[in-house]
Amino acid sequence: MMLKKGLIIVESPSKAKTIQKYLGREYTVKASVGHIKDLPKSKLGVDVKKGFKVDYQIIPSKIKIINELQKAAQTTKDLYLATDPDREGEAIAWHISEELKGKGKKIHRVLINAITKPNVLEAIKNPKELDQQKYHAQQARRILDRLVGYKISPLLWDKVRRGLSAGRVQSVAVKFVVEREREIKSFIPEEYWEIEGLFKKDNNEIETKCFKINEKDPELKNQAQVEKFLASIKSSIWKIKSVKQKERRRRPTPPFITSRLQQEAARKLGFSAKKTMTLAQVLYEGIDLGNFGTQGLITYMRTDSVRIEPSALQNVRDFIKSNYGNEYLPEEAIIYKTKKGAQDAHEAIRPASLEFSPDKIENYLEKDLFRLYQLIWNRFIASQMSPAIYDQTTIDVETKNSENIAVVFRATGSVMKFPGFTVVYIESLEDEKINSDQDKILKLPFLQTGDAVEAEKFTPSQHFTEPPPHYSDASLIRELEEKGIGRPSTYAAILSNIQDREYVEKRENRYYPTELGEVVNDLLQISFPDILNAEFTAEMENELDAIAEGEMDWKKTLTRFWTPFEKTLEKAKIQMTPNATTRKTSKKMKPEKSKLFLRNIPIKNAQNAAIR
Repeated sequence: MMLKKGLIIVESPSKAKTIQKYLGREYTVKASVGHIKDLPKSKLGVDVKKGFKVDYQIIPSKIKIINELQKAAQTTKDLYLATDPDREGEAIAWHISEELKGKGKKIHRVLINAITKPNVLEAIKNPKELDQQKYHAQQARRILDRLVGYKISPLLWDKVRRGLSAGRVQSVAVKFVVEREREIKSFIPEEYWEIEGLFKKDNNEIETKCFKINEKDPELKNQAQVEKFLASIKSSIWKIKSVKQKERRRRPTPPFITSRLQQEAARKLGFSAKKTMTLAQVLYEGIDLGNFGTQGLITYMRTDSVRIEPSALQNVRDFIKSNYGNEYLPEEAIIYKTKKGAQDAHEAIRPASLEFSPDKIENYLEKDLFRLYQLIWNRFIASQMSPAIYDQTTIDVETKNSENIAVVFRATGSVMKFPGFTVVYIESLEDEKINSDQDKILKLPFLQTGDAVEAEKFTPSQHFTEPPPHYSDASLIRELEEKGIGRPSTYAAILSNIQDREYVEKRENRYYPTELGEVVNDLLQISFPDILNAEFTAEMENELDAIAEGEMDWKKTLTRFWTPFEKTLEKAKIQMTPNATTRKTSKKMKPEKSKLFLRNIPIKNAQNAAIR
């Protein structure tokens, strides 16, 4: 039997195929196809009394794969575990090592951030040790989720219907959707009016809006107030109060992290978070590019770091200079700061090599793969380009009304002097009020302070305040991220789970809570307030990060969680009882929905608690 240089084990068959092509016959590359061990489905699998001892079991469908890996391991003494470079990948590597380690076997951990031949060869040349702290962090998360799911879910089966589940993170996401729905339903619109003013100077028109009344923002809440105001300025004499011009710079945004990629793909491409991550996985693992061979096109796609390797920075600067010119290249590379608390193990999401521009490989990519790759490419290139420069002009027109109160109308506009990074990419915005005047091209006549202008007409318009919109993929991920709920690898799964479990439904790409989702949320809100508390959940994420960094002990973290949680469980078994409101609500349910419920459920107090 000819000995190989090493057995390299990755997670996916496509990744194995790509790496095998890079390395040739000297190495054997196999795939574990994800986890090979997990907690048992039929029982808790965690012995709390024995220091959270875990009963990991081989997944039945993976027995054949393990046998194949063991057979392949007989041809070499060096095992290279090249599963994904995150905590889940570390846990998979750890479990594989437990099954394959034997006499004389050398276990190496290989971290590959981009599936390109140079990266793969460099990673194998400089292997690392298995990271026990990172494994402990993953194990602590798995145990936390198992304890919450297996202890709370039976209560939901008893009070609502069988088959329901409670998740430590998913329940918080459902809470956000439920609270947003109630905020929308309880919203009372308020009337307000805006007034546009058209002024003339030497046959030049100036379009303005009422900006200040008596040095305060206008508060015109009904038609009567508007008519009174317009009457007060009917005979006023107007003049230019000020003309201000300044140069404004708009800077590019950082390259993608996981959450930003999911948000932007949702806005620009209409992709769900799950679809985005599925496509990104394909781009990362490698695609057959014909004569170019099989290539991994992007760096690892689960990251919350905006860091870029120095060599990649130099490459993109060279690319910008040769393709766009010196004026589009800043004097120095732009170094973006990763937010506090982010894991900085990986780079930002970027093209693995600038050799493969989107137009060069478009014919080799399925349409949606190409669109996502182009999005990642453009964002990365733009992130290192010069700012866009605008000349912004602000003109204030003033008068004193019949009550001797100062009134100011304002015109604001800008003209682009230099497009900078916008020739490549502009970030989209959603659910945010954008001052469109900022980027509106406005040609204004030459005016000076004190010039008299003539009021042509005033046009009032009625408006009503609007409630916050229902969450979309982009805005819900943003909410989870800003509140510190979940991590890059979890967002897509969270959004999929809450839909699959019928706690929310998606209509026209917006999330609405189902009746079931509201009921489950309210029950958990009363009996397990910490589980639905965003700050509590975020703090747990921070502790998991600290475990991965070796700053906290995983068993102590679990003990601090379990001790109060166990007491809360006992109270919940008693507190979750039917009441009159529940019975009334149950009767109102449609027949097909009422069959889902095994018992009436208390929601009156739960609703009040959720609103608070």
